Amino acid sequence: MTLRVLITNDDGISAPGLHSLARAAVARGLEVVVAAPFEEASGTSAAMRAVEQEGRVVVHDHPLPELATTPAFAVGGSPGFIALIAVHGAFGPPPQVLLSGINRGANAGRAVLHSGTVGAAFTAVANGCPAMAVSLDVLSAGEATAASGGAAVAEAARVRDVDRHWDTAARVALDLLPRLLTGPVASVLNVNAPDLPFGRLRGIRRGTLATFGQVQMTVAESGQGFVRTSLEQPGQAVQPGTDLALLAEGYASVTAIRALTEATDIDLSGLDPD
Repeated sequence: MTLRVLITNDDGISAPGLHSLARAAVARGLEVVVAAPFEEASGTSAAMRAVEQEGRVVVHDHPLPELATTPAFAVGGSPGFIALIAVHGAFGPPPQVLLSGINRGANAGRAVLHSGTVGAAFTAVANGCPAMAVSLDVLSAGEATAASGGAAVAEAARVRDVDRHWDTAARVALDLLPRLLTGPVASVLNVNAPDLPFGRLRGIRRGTLATFGQVQMTVAESGQGFVRTSLEQPGQAVQPGTDLALLAEGYASVTAIRALTEATDIDLSGLDPD
């Protein structure tokens, strides 16, 4: 039986990473359905947000370039909400696996908590559907941690999104699909690939979560009635063996992560009834 796959993202239905992942999945012979937000929904984590008209969530057909026969929908909702309604049959039979991405930018370190790409995957596994989050490191980990004055960001911005190596991330993700399907449903595979041609990729390695993301938010200014935030590069060095370190070395990184795991090492004794 052909594997039925739902592909979503947080960059929106028009994002080139989404299209590349869908094309690669179709080329592998998978039964693909695409459902993604109308517009960018980055940083939404697993938020349940939807746009309704007369009590109905807005959903439009949105055929993708080169994939005229693949069902694709633009949805007035966050990635987590799309994942939730997908596993309940909103876009046809429930998917057997959910692929989220390809995100524009690495989702690495503990900052994955805030990612809409990862949030969609967490929502799927919480509802019994295996899921993978896939991202392309459009700004390398080495640049993000070593460059100063925003020069690395400016340099990365000069590369057009359509010219990035989305196919590398798509190929890595689909090569890892058998591992996803044989693992526990409660775990998400978080995959990050460097923005390199596949032939220049040094390999795929298991990475631990870095203690920080590529950038961190800080409060730049606050005053009466306002707060202004900004993003800054972490001041600490990348730890060896982490997802960010592997990206900087030219490897694709995969990390198995779980959400909402109970902490059993906290002392809550004496609270149970006698």
